[in-house]
Amino acid sequence: MAVPRRRHQHYRRSRYLIPIISAVSAALLFLYLFLSFLAPSHVDKDHLRHPLRSIMMDNGVGKGNVEPLFRVPVRTSGREHRRDLWKSKNAQFYHGCSNASSKFLKATAITHANRYLAIATSGGLNQQRTGITDAVVAARILNATLVVPKLDSKSFWNDASNFSEIFNVDWFISYLAKDVKIIKELPQRRGQIWTPHTMRVPRKCNERCYISRLVPVLSKKHAVQLTKFDYRLSNKLETDLQKLRCRVNYHALKFTSPILEMGAKLVQRMKSRSKHYIALHLRFEPDMLAFSGCYYGGGDKERKELGKIRRRWKTLHNNNPDRERRQGRCPLTPEEVGLMLRALGYDKETHLYVASGEVYGGENTLASLKALFPNFYSKDTIATKEELKSFSPFSSRMAALDFIVCDESDVFVTNNNGNMAKIIAGRRRYFGHKLTIRPNAKKLYKLFFNRENMTWEEFSSRTSKFQRGFMGQPKEVRPGRGVFHENPSSCICEDSEAKANAISVPQKPGERSIDIDTDVVVDDQNSNDEEWSDPEDDDDLNNQTGNIIYNETSFDYDAPLSEESELEELLSD
Repeated sequence: MAVPRRRHQHYRRSRYLIPIISAVSAALLFLYLFLSFLAPSHVDKDHLRHPLRSIMMDNGVGKGNVEPLFRVPVRTSGREHRRDLWKSKNAQFYHGCSNASSKFLKATAITHANRYLAIATSGGLNQQRTGITDAVVAARILNATLVVPKLDSKSFWNDASNFSEIFNVDWFISYLAKDVKIIKELPQRRGQIWTPHTMRVPRKCNERCYISRLVPVLSKKHAVQLTKFDYRLSNKLETDLQKLRCRVNYHALKFTSPILEMGAKLVQRMKSRSKHYIALHLRFEPDMLAFSGCYYGGGDKERKELGKIRRRWKTLHNNNPDRERRQGRCPLTPEEVGLMLRALGYDKETHLYVASGEVYGGENTLASLKALFPNFYSKDTIATKEELKSFSPFSSRMAALDFIVCDESDVFVTNNNGNMAKIIAGRRRYFGHKLTIRPNAKKLYKLFFNRENMTWEEFSSRTSKFQRGFMGQPKEVRPGRGVFHENPSSCICEDSEAKANAISVPQKPGERSIDIDTDVVVDDQNSNDEEWSDPEDDDDLNNQTGNIIYNETSFDYDAPLSEESELEELLSD
């Protein structure tokens, strides 16, 4: 009888023990879920929260702790990368060529006597620059006299400057006299001010589009003003019209003397400090980041602040921040730009000029970049308030000063693909292929995310590999790819004879041979498809998917909502 009694007692204990174990298990599971909810996302690695974590090792900070695997060295050398840090390879064999062909008739032979085209541009300085360039070509297509374009004074950038306060209007008119007849204002009609007929053409309108839409109107009205003239001309035109684009952009559009003189002072001050300098065009404003839908590790504070800004634009979809980063659609942080440059061989002594607006997070965000490059400058640090007094109330004139310093730099780098980045990249290709670094954001993302698990040597080697084809070298982008203002392939000629002679010249004993080995073309595996796809082929894809590509101006320029217009203007430059 003892055995059954013990079984009964064991059964009674089990009845009470099972619920207790279940309750404890449920409590542990709840605690785990609660802690998981409170834990920061893995994207918190993306650096705004702990910007100096691995960089402070440069100065010996953290001594006594276990040294991390990833450590930025005090000095890096271009010799390790086996390339010239300050010059493009084989650039001497390429030059800008924009002269008209013999078939391109003079303006006096093709301009209709009573046909006038006026243009109203939009956006910031660089968006307006593309509009002015395309306006000249549009007038040529229409055989019309062009009225000096009106600049946008009501945009987000809020600059009341007119054309002649930014650009040398007399030089503009005289330089293009053989191509297009240009006048400063419409003539009077019957003794009164002539108000032109206003209309708008579609985006990326080609030659046939302009002729079919505007010639009948010009024949009847004689004077037409095209409003909101931005991206209204096709990226693909016949060669002579593309070369005209280059003559306008690279030769006819000169800043006024006060801007040129102040810009030259800034350049001279940078060059007096060091033999070489890098210019960085940094877009990291709160509005830009809010629009991108990306997350940079700032926790709930960042999500709340940027989310509030983002809600101003009701048509924006909720993006997946991780996916946006993986696909290379997020602007690099200042720290990431700095790490990329150090990995490419630019050491701590390199002088860095930064052209930027308001940086989200202020000095906190810039601290890591300044730790990587202590020789950190901007126009506000190398010029006095008195010197900038006549420029500072005008955003376009201040942008023009940055444009000059960036254009004259030995190396130009950007964390974005806005209009300034594109125009300067194209200009630097045209004038000798000066080094221009575009981050391969899609590939670099993986490096930045996993950098704590690799050595600096591995990080540096992979950065150099991923940046191949993104350094502004000759022919690294196929002709016709990208926006023409960024890749003016029709206006760049190769000196094949000089190149062939250089290959055939015998080298003296001990002399380093000239490496002419081929031109770099962007490898499809490494390329950022969103960045370099042809915008004229992207519209259908963008409309079908509903996605907004960060580094292309892929939103609808004809959107009637004022808030969307503000968004467009903000992102444009």
